Amino acid sequence: MSDNIIFMGTSKFALPVLEKISESKLNISAVYTQPPKKSSRGMKVQKTPIQVKSELLGLPIRTPSSLKNNIDEYNFIKKIKPTMVMVISYGQIIPKEFLELSKKGFFNIHASILPKFRGAAPIQRAIMNQDTETGISFMKINENLDTGPVLETYKIKIDLNLNATELEKKLSQLAAEKTIEIIENIIKGKVKFKEQDHSEATYADKINKKEGKITWNDSSKKIIGKINGLHPNPGAFFIFNGDRYKILKAEIGNGSGHPGEVLNDKLEIACSNNESIKVIEIQKEGKKIQEINEFLNGSKINKGCNLNE
Repeated sequence: MSDNIIFMGTSKFALPVLEKISESKLNISAVYTQPPKKSSRGMKVQKTPIQVKSELLGLPIRTPSSLKNNIDEYNFIKKIKPTMVMVISYGQIIPKEFLELSKKGFFNIHASILPKFRGAAPIQRAIMNQDTETGISFMKINENLDTGPVLETYKIKIDLNLNATELEKKLSQLAAEKTIEIIENIIKGKVKFKEQDHSEATYADKINKKEGKITWNDSSKKIIGKINGLHPNPGAFFIFNGDRYKILKAEIGNGSGHPGEVLNDKLEIACSNNESIKVIEIQKEGKKIQEINEFLNGSKINKGCNLNE
């Protein structure tokens, strides 16, 4: 029997990897992705990006809501006898009993330099933490979250002005570039596994919307990190006169004042340590995203206002 692969993924982050595998000579025997969900207003059922792409590619799709205690999916994978399973941004825990169904194992592409930032939001946390580099780690999955041995790690720099959307795209492209070589080496038994130093592990917890509120007593770099790290959703925001404003793009300014003070009529805002940020793109709740010049035409946020609410 020829080698066959099961692919598990859900978000846009996984798309370039799926496309790269489908373009190769490798055989994808099944694609697992999260089931379709109703949109926020409940008017339309939305398929995951991976399901949409898999349908276009004519790949067999499985959409279980959970693999836990799922005897049907267990038997399905057991019957396929996959050589290996590639997992990227799937959004489900793989039960221990499933991990024994693949000849070579289950492998995950994680968007951090493990053991740093295990967990759900490594891209956002790296930017919010003001890290200067991150990367992707190819690892073998075991029964605990992101704790398995690492095959390869590839690093990239994080520019101060890079937001989460842009960094996610860079990392997904990097993963796609390396995927085929990694898979072929796994199949041929040419990979070497390195155990993680668990004492060095840090965790990238799922983002809570409340984290987006800007604290003007923070440094300008920390505020920029929050704006970029939470782009575009849930977003970094402040409240003024009861209205919520999301800042989507900003840069470090050169003004100074009391934290939260609007320093001029171009929406430069004071932070701690005599620092400031200059807003470039902003969105009032319920309105469209605006460049700062357009926003300021009808804005009531003027020089001298204090945004500490």
